[in-house]
Amino acid sequence: MNDSFLEQGLAQTTLHPLGLEVTRANGSFLYHPDGKRTLDFISGIGVSSFGHNHPEIIAAIHDQVDRHLHVMVYGEFRQSAQHQAADHLLTLLPSHLDSVYFVNSGAEAIDAAMKLTRRSTQRQKICSFYGGYHGNTYGALSVSANAQRKRPFAPLVGDVEQLPWNDLEGLGSIDESTAGVILETIQGDAGIRIPDETWMVALRRRCTDVGAKLVLDEIQCGMGRTGKAFAFEHFGMEPDYLCLGKALGGGLPMGALVAPSNEMRLFAEKPSLGHITTFGGHPVPCAASAVATKLLAQMDWERVERIGQSIEDRILATGKAQKVRRKGLYIAVELADASQVQKVVENALNQGVLIFFFLSTPQAFRIAPPLTISEEELSFGLEVLTTVLEDEI
Repeated sequence: MNDSFLEQGLAQTTLHPLGLEVTRANGSFLYHPDGKRTLDFISGIGVSSFGHNHPEIIAAIHDQVDRHLHVMVYGEFRQSAQHQAADHLLTLLPSHLDSVYFVNSGAEAIDAAMKLTRRSTQRQKICSFYGGYHGNTYGALSVSANAQRKRPFAPLVGDVEQLPWNDLEGLGSIDESTAGVILETIQGDAGIRIPDETWMVALRRRCTDVGAKLVLDEIQCGMGRTGKAFAFEHFGMEPDYLCLGKALGGGLPMGALVAPSNEMRLFAEKPSLGHITTFGGHPVPCAASAVATKLLAQMDWERVERIGQSIEDRILATGKAQKVRRKGLYIAVELADASQVQKVVENALNQGVLIFFFLSTPQAFRIAPPLTISEEELSFGLEVLTTVLEDEI
C-alpha cells in the first residue's frame, strides 16, 4: 500500500496512485524533476484536449488574473469573462440551447440538470442507463450505474430508475411520470460504448412523446473528443439539456449546464436562488473556456479522425487487442483480462507514455490524446504502445 498522499497531509483516492511528480507540462508532455518527460496520451482524462499550457489559453488566463479574480457569487454581478465564454459556447450549439449555467465540475452540472428536470416538469422520476457514469456527487452518483461504487454511500437520491442501454424495448419505462432521462452520449467508463443511431433517435422521440427532458452528459465525450464539436452530432438528434465539463475549462475546473432560457429562468423564482454556486462562473476559468471553444470551432475534424484511425489500425495490427472501440480520439482497447491491462499501462509508463484504466471496465485501457497532438508525438506514442503490446502480451 502506498500512503504517499496521506503522509503529506493530502486526501488519497486509491491505494495505488501513479505517484508521478510533475514540475511542468507543455503541449502533449508532462515533465518530471529528473528531467524526463511523459507523453500524456489521455489528456489528463479528457481535460487538456488542446494540450497543456496552450499559449492562447495561458494568455487569456493572465489577462483575466490582471483584471480581477472572484468578485461575487454567480448571478449577481455582470462579468465580461462569463458573457464571452457563454457567447462562444452557444454559437456552437443548436438554437434552443441558448442559456448556460457555469458551475465548477461536470458532476455539478449533472446535479443541476437533475434539479431542472424536476422543476420544469413537476415530476420526480429520473431514468439513467446501465453502464453510465456521471460523477461522484450524491446526485451524479445516484444516476450512475456501478452498484459496487454506490453501495457504501447509500441511501442515494430516490426515484431513479436504471434502464438497459441501447435497448429499444427498455424505452417503454420512460413514461408520463418521468422528469428526465440522463445519458452519456457515448459511454466512457463502460469502455467507450457507442450506441446505435436508431436507438438514440428512438430515445429522443420517446422523451418528446411523454414530455420527459432528455439530458445528454458530454462531460467526457463532448468538446471535440469524438471528432465533432459535440458527440450528439453523430446521431441525428439533439438534447433538451446538455452537461459539459473537463475540456470545457481549457485546463481549469469548470462545468456547465446548457438549457433553453425559458426553462433555465425557473432557477430564479419560486424559490429565488433555486440553484446557486459561489465559484461557478469564476472569471479565470471562463476566460480559459472562451479560448477553448474558439479553438474547438477551428479544429480540423478530418485530421482528428485520421489520427484516431491510425491509432486504431496500429493497435489492431499487433494482433494483441480483443477489440478497439473508438469515436474520434475517444478510444478503448480491450485485452484478454485485467492483468494484461495492468502490465501494458505500467510498461508504457516506464517507457514514457501515459495511458490509463477505466473504473468499471478493468479489461480495457483508455487512449485520449490531445486533439492537437503533433505527428511526431503521435509516432512516438504509437511506437511505444505497439512495442509494449507486442512484447508483453
